[in-house]
Amino acid sequence: SGNTKNWAGSWRTTLFSLLEDLPNSLRPLIYSIAIDGTSATTIIVDSNTGDPICRPFLYNESYPDALKVVKSISPANHTVCSGSSTLCKLVSWWNSQDSDKDSAILLHQADWLLWLLHGKLGVSDYNNALKLGYDPESDSYPKWLIAQPFSHMLPSVTAPGTSVGFLREHVRMQFGFPEDCVVCTGTTDSIAAFLAARATETGRAVTSLGSTLAVKLLSTKRVDDARYGVYSHRLDDKWLVGGASNTGGAVLRQIFTDKQLDELSEQIDPTESSHLDYYPLPAVGERFPVADLEMAPRLHPRPTNDAEYLHGILESIARIEAKAYGLLKDLGTNSVEEVFTAGGGAKNEKWRKIRERVLGLPVRRAIQTEAAYGAALLALKGAH
Repeated sequence: SGNTKNWAGSWRTTLFSLLEDLPNSLRPLIYSIAIDGTSATTIIVDSNTGDPICRPFLYNESYPDALKVVKSISPANHTVCSGSSTLCKLVSWWNSQDSDKDSAILLHQADWLLWLLHGKLGVSDYNNALKLGYDPESDSYPKWLIAQPFSHMLPSVTAPGTSVGFLREHVRMQFGFPEDCVVCTGTTDSIAAFLAARATETGRAVTSLGSTLAVKLLSTKRVDDARYGVYSHRLDDKWLVGGASNTGGAVLRQIFTDKQLDELSEQIDPTESSHLDYYPLPAVGERFPVADLEMAPRLHPRPTNDAEYLHGILESIARIEAKAYGLLKDLGTNSVEEVFTAGGGAKNEKWRKIRERVLGLPVRRAIQTEAAYGAALLALKGAH
């Protein structure tokens, strides 16, 4: 409808539609729920009612007006020093707002949806809160962030998969869930995809080929460098180091239908290199492995053969992936030994072979490629 403020309403509708879709025979067996959501998708709500005060800020939206302020209050090259960080979105809102500041609280997409289920407003997890400025190593907000006038808007933070409480009574009654069904803190979508892939050993990596390209490498060393859009999420006693490029499936969908992607992929020889050199982006701006808000998409020249064109785009995305893992190694992480693939792009076998050739590494499709499976594993952890 073009009503951007109603995005949150569509999320709510979708969540309850999904719960409605659960077979009646399974509902009594559900004893824990968790949700993953896109990192840095931010919603500011009334701290009394939980209702959105303004339209949500999406994960890939950048707020350069706030970046100068954020850089002035945070350490150099901190994770928040990116125009699309959650903190930049908060600062931009704070500086443009004249009222409702005292009764406002910031939540991430997953936090707000989980609140609809457990009813305890203002709870987040340390994966979602990373781009807000939360320090997962000290397990606290840093002093420079607490000192800001908007610090009352910061949610409380727990480990992902922590039980927050039981389902709201009216939700439980509506769907017939058991009385002891708990709701747990969630995580980001790329972390959930990593959990789903079960890549549990150091040096294992997961590339999520969804609307964007997100890479995560399990490392013993934490690396954060906003110059390149690199940040580290805590995963128990190790670190998931990586970043998210704006390239990915969103670009492909701008050019091809799903049917065309399937048919044209079959015509590609993945053992042959493409001579086409693109930088596929859905719009101006890149986050990682190059942080450049003004980078323009490069998708020309376009050959007359569509299969050749698709080959060039897929291989160009693979080169961005290779550059991403190379950058992580240069910054001091463990070397990548094996890559698992999650997300919709994991289904494309020709693309997997292209990536294996470009990366020079074993590339396998994860047994579980849906981020939701990783969220379910968190729910299982919370139930225990």
